[in-house]
Amino acid sequence: KGYRQEKGIDFEESFALVARIEAIRIFIANAVSKNMTVYQMDVKTTFLNGDLKEEVCVSQPKGFVDPDHPTHVYRLKKALYGLKQAPRAWYDTLSRFLLDNNFSKGAIDPTIFTRKTGKHILLVQIYVDDIIFASTDPKDCDMFSNEMSLKFQMSMMG
Repeated sequence: KGYRQEKGIDFEESFALVARIEAIRIFIANAVSKNMTVYQMDVKTTFLNGDLKEEVCVSQPKGFVDPDHPTHVYRLKKALYGLKQAPRAWYDTLSRFLLDNNFSKGAIDPTIFTRKTGKHILLVQIYVDDIIFASTDPKDCDMFSNEMSLKFQMSMMG
């Protein structure tokens, strides 16, 4: 039926960059030293947000077959769970969104993003679909939470 994907043909990279535990500890220690409150949010249906670079076609699912075109296939624009490139597509989509919103990506750790607004700084650490963030200005945290919620379905964890 074609449930296979070959690296280099159907996809290039199949992993999402994830923060190491040491990076998360440093993030929290840095936030505490600056008297920041750390917040956590979760992206719902994470991988379904990832934009696909590759051409991926799927057959019509049972019950949804177009009777006029039963042999047609669908070209996916977004990733699906089970696609090898779904984790990387999600990371690339989130990274692009953050960079487009004036964040800088960490030179050493590509899972940390920072945004400076005047004398304040907003720190964001990503771990696939879990995001922790903190700022020297609580209003920046509210603004970031709203920006994320406008683009993706989010749930605040506290």
